[in-house]
Amino acid sequence: MVKRQKSEYIIHSVDHAFDVLEAFRGSDPEVGVTQLSKLLNLHKNNVFRILATLESRGYVEQNPKTGNYRLGLKAFEAGQAYLRHTNLISVSQPCMMALTAKLRENAYLSVLRGDYVFYLDESISDQKIQVVSRLGSRVAPHCTATGKVFLAFIKTEEAEAILQHLDLERLTPNTITDPDLLRKEWESIRSAGFAVDREEWNVGLKCVAAPILDYYGKVQGCISVSGPANRMSMERIKKEISPEVTSQAREASRKMGYLVGRGGSPEE
Repeated sequence: MVKRQKSEYIIHSVDHAFDVLEAFRGSDPEVGVTQLSKLLNLHKNNVFRILATLESRGYVEQNPKTGNYRLGLKAFEAGQAYLRHTNLISVSQPCMMALTAKLRENAYLSVLRGDYVFYLDESISDQKIQVVSRLGSRVAPHCTATGKVFLAFIKTEEAEAILQHLDLERLTPNTITDPDLLRKEWESIRSAGFAVDREEWNVGLKCVAAPILDYYGKVQGCISVSGPANRMSMERIKKEISPEVTSQAREASRKMGYLVGRGGSPEE
């Protein structure tokens, strides 16, 4: 008997419902029926019926003033359930808190899903001047320290595929948009064990990131520290921040089962 591919079992109406839910991941907190119809190339009637179903289950809410829709509490609860059951978070939280206490800068945990970096957890410093929280953000990997770590430590063919899919948008004068320069930086990151965002995502913001590896030497996540550029000079990054970040990333890796010196990274 020939085994069928899972894709053959897809229910298209359910698939479209998830398309609608995922459309709320953008920067706009509310989206209208017409906008969703154009974005997803679905008939307005279909979009309306999907939204009505999601609203009945609490996954979206309609703003009575604008008529637009936003994510509901059920969507938040589903996200929180995912976070509670992710071992990576419980392993990384003490490491992020240690970084924040030591460096007095925000620390983050991120993962690579598809072609983008997602920020799952954070530890906020007591500084009066704060950077905007990254929690819940989705960013392209070419312009962040975390993203460059993932590109350096995943399989080379996977990194190359991401480069092919991405529009290497220049977000600041320092953003690396040349694929060859990115590949060259991956080599340096693998050698150093960490990456630096030199105001490549936002002007005035710097970041240092290091990988969290599992027993097999595969990168499962990334720990990073971000702060205003005037508090994160390259001298401080070299002498204080990068050693602390790599140390805590190694500790998180140890708890994930990785044995330092056993090899296996970047992914083979």
